[in-house]
Amino acid sequence: MIILLSNPLPADELATMIQAATPAEMNIIELAMKGGWIMVVLLILSIIAVSIFFQRFLLIRRAGKEDESFMNRIKDYIHDGKVASALNLCQQTRTPSARMIEKGITRLGRPMNDVLVAIENVGNLEVAKMEKGFPIIATIAGGAPMIGFLGTVIGMVQAFFDMANAGSNVDITVLSGGIYVALVTTVGGLVVGILALFAYNYLVSQVDNVVNKMEARTMEFMDLLNEPSR
Repeated sequence: MIILLSNPLPADELATMIQAATPAEMNIIELAMKGGWIMVVLLILSIIAVSIFFQRFLLIRRAGKEDESFMNRIKDYIHDGKVASALNLCQQTRTPSARMIEKGITRLGRPMNDVLVAIENVGNLEVAKMEKGFPIIATIAGGAPMIGFLGTVIGMVQAFFDMANAGSNVDITVLSGGIYVALVTTVGGLVVGILALFAYNYLVSQVDNVVNKMEARTMEFMDLLNEPSR
């Protein structure tokens, strides 16, 4: 401090010294851009995964909502011989369970095994609708980290290439570009992969809940058909 006071520096040199001594702040966007084209690929994969997740989430959520009085009304209609009213109720409900019961009602009078097979076929189609896009999310969950590791390899190759070309004048700034690519793409790939994996497992669990409800409604309907007539 005494030296600075006795030998004052020009304002521009003093500002440069202060700026150099101040630690640079890390900007997430700028840091991500250091990853190069690999980060663009990971961004596209993340957008696809998010889009599929919300589409499936809303569809599965609607499929899981059911009227608790639905089966009681179906039973009353069947016992009273009001088959048309039962079919109309199923068409208005618009849930996977309702469509399964509707198919079963249209097979009334046939052997029980034929009725059950028809219901199960509709159930399989409904599950396929809910699981549409799941393989894509699963592929992103497994592929994104691999793409990130690919960026790591490319970055390290670039770093060693720059170091070889620099000869004896090796500087940390020469290596920084390749190292940025190596580290940033690894982080980006892991983040996208982990989020996609969590999203996939969550959707699978929600589909399992809906399938359990569908199986319960199927058993109720089959028990209804096996009940002795009044």
